[in-house]
Amino acid sequence: MAIYEITPDKLEKVPETNFATEGIKERDDLQRLLREQIEVLSPDTLVVSEEFGEWEDSRRRIDLLALDKDANLVVIELKRTEDGGHMELQSIRYAAMVSTLTFPRVVDIFGRFLAKLGKADDPESIILEFLEWDDVVEDEFAQEVKIILASAEFSKELTTAVIWLNNTGLDITCVRLKPYKEGSKILLDVQQVIPLPEAEEYQVKIRDKTRLERVSRSQERDFTKYDVTLGDTSYEKLAKRRAIFGVVKYLCDVGVNPDEIDAQITWKNNMLRSFDGDLDSIAFEKALSEKMKDEGKKVQPRRYFIADDELIHANGKTYAFHKMWGRRTSEALDILTSKYKKFNISYSETSDL
Repeated sequence: MAIYEITPDKLEKVPETNFATEGIKERDDLQRLLREQIEVLSPDTLVVSEEFGEWEDSRRRIDLLALDKDANLVVIELKRTEDGGHMELQSIRYAAMVSTLTFPRVVDIFGRFLAKLGKADDPESIILEFLEWDDVVEDEFAQEVKIILASAEFSKELTTAVIWLNNTGLDITCVRLKPYKEGSKILLDVQQVIPLPEAEEYQVKIRDKTRLERVSRSQERDFTKYDVTLGDTSYEKLAKRRAIFGVVKYLCDVGVNPDEIDAQITWKNNMLRSFDGDLDSIAFEKALSEKMKDEGKKVQPRRYFIADDELIHANGKTYAFHKMWGRRTSEALDILTSKYKKFNISYSETSDL
């Protein structure tokens, strides 16, 4: 296939090039750029490490190690070659090596990765927020290891092997990264070649069905989502934390006292944290971190909704709402919708799958 520019007179073919000719390096360029924009290869993915190789043979390193929204580990291997080399075999070895990683171990790995990037964020809070988990569910963590292979091209031998491996139960995706040159610009055509997007949708449905059946048997995790109506606006398939936060924020916006709302949910400690003054996100996070330290608790301000547009301002104070919600979310919603009927709040449970 090729890329064409549409001109007034004809379709002008954009010349192909290759990474080596353009001086684009595998690690310093491709890997660095994709690390910061991993959604180019895999949407809804969180990179937790780069050049990961914490095993005896330190020469073997995973280009990028990540998590997907289903708490599966994702091994990402990059090649700028024209045939992909033997990356499928290499990636399977890596997948086997990381398959035993636990949640605490990944938190530690991610923490060191963040520190290397000069970021002081709490790794556990970021992972929990990404997964939309209220608490750690170790039995649901890293149940599968997915593989993503990204290369300028793939040989017939490699694609044949990947298709066969996928038929045996592995989850390997091949993404072709083909560079083109238009004047001084380098364009990158990103195409998923295995599985084809149409086939992938079917496979995802089968995999989700299997996962839902497993969860239903174990009853370890609640996949409930919520359709919520707030006044004249409706929202579909909100996660638990987003549903209850949306209701509380809406009530505060229409004039209900946050302290009054807090008093309705008697079992939830620190549902709302508040500090005097009209604080922005940075000031609130600093105040909350200091407060947690004084209380002898682990500093995890990101367990609250503290973005500027999420903070609640009332009574001369600034409030933040807790993100961690368990199985009593529906009970809390029942209490609030019943208490504040006049504000036209309603909800219904739905499914994420």
